[in-house]
Amino acid sequence: MTTPVGRWRTIRRRLRGPGTAVLVGAIVAGCASQAAAMAEATSQATRAAGSPSDAGQAAAAIDAFGFDFYKATLAAGGNAVFSPASVVVALSMAQAGARGKTASQMDAVLHSAAETGGGNGINSLDQVLVGLSGAFKDANGSDHELTLRIANAPFAQRGLVLQGPFLDTLASRYGAGLRLVDFQNDPAGACQLIDGWVSDQTEGRIPKLLDSLDPLTRLVLVNAIYLKAPWQTPFDERITNPGPFTRPDGSQVSVPTMSLVLSEGGYASGSGWQAVQLPYAGGSLAMTIVVPDDLAVFEGGLDAARFAQITAALQVANVDLTLPRFKIETKSELSSVLAGMGMPLAFDPNRADFSGITTQEQLYISKVVHQANIAVDEKGTETSAATAVEITAGLAPSKQVTLHVDRPFVFAVRDTNTGAILFLGRVVDPAA
Repeated sequence: MTTPVGRWRTIRRRLRGPGTAVLVGAIVAGCASQAAAMAEATSQATRAAGSPSDAGQAAAAIDAFGFDFYKATLAAGGNAVFSPASVVVALSMAQAGARGKTASQMDAVLHSAAETGGGNGINSLDQVLVGLSGAFKDANGSDHELTLRIANAPFAQRGLVLQGPFLDTLASRYGAGLRLVDFQNDPAGACQLIDGWVSDQTEGRIPKLLDSLDPLTRLVLVNAIYLKAPWQTPFDERITNPGPFTRPDGSQVSVPTMSLVLSEGGYASGSGWQAVQLPYAGGSLAMTIVVPDDLAVFEGGLDAARFAQITAALQVANVDLTLPRFKIETKSELSSVLAGMGMPLAFDPNRADFSGITTQEQLYISKVVHQANIAVDEKGTETSAATAVEITAGLAPSKQVTLHVDRPFVFAVRDTNTGAILFLGRVVDPAA
């Protein structure tokens, strides 16, 4: 069932039958700004209950994608930070409307994340993770707030006819109601709205995710993740001192280095590597750090299974730990990387199949913009990420025709701007 979303009046419409959805529009005629004109369309479908086992399946799929993506981007070199969870969730919302080979390619690259737990995995994982926020005491007895926020927001072109089941999936699996904006007539205003939403969700750490939007944009699916987590055992700022750090080329640089005797984390070592796990307050979240003797060699054999082996080997130990303070920010457009990982159809204007979103226009993914940052200091970690999947209207695919030039023909060499023919002739026997 298809559903028109939005016009210049308040709409409250109940649809019956498969894919039933209740859409609520609140667009005021003559409104000058997109912010005042933005409406929200929601499905009648309620948020599905979560399941810990389903959440575990989704986590495994996200991890598998994360290390695939990590290896696919190694050539870039340098510092990097990205959120596998944010990228997978945003792309999974798009996959909900993909069909045919487009859907199967996306499913393979995303390790069937959207299908885990019978389709309830990502929803379950989201509910588990957001439940980790709260007030906790650190090892010194001080009170701290841990904040973990995960939010989804699809923004759609006003008037675009959307499929009911797609809206139901956004509501029941991603807790997301559709925001209605006007990409066609005011792409800059829509861009500003989306950036404002991302900035709000990330506490201002990502103030501008999108540089611009095309008037052909029809749907932008956005995920944002924000985490502010204090260490279970904080580092003492008074003993942070400059220390040497050896770069991959063997050169050294002096950086502020924190020190701590860790007794509540975990430690493991193996051939060519050591690992430590630093818990955050509450004990449910932690940062795992793996320090290889040779980074390039270690990364060559690193995948989700190898990382799982390392984390399984962690045991409680007293660790005399030094760790540099660091801040990293990465922003990139991921379409070429994702296409190379095995989902090129989604980015093909003529062959992508997102008919599960709408049959009104031919849609394809034009961009996947991802930004992430992290700051680690004596108190803990503050990090955020956002991913925007831009879905654009493509040109209708041309009908394929066949022409064999195997008989006499006329030719003209001409100026296509003016139509002036510079040379004109015919061929009746190419062999003569």
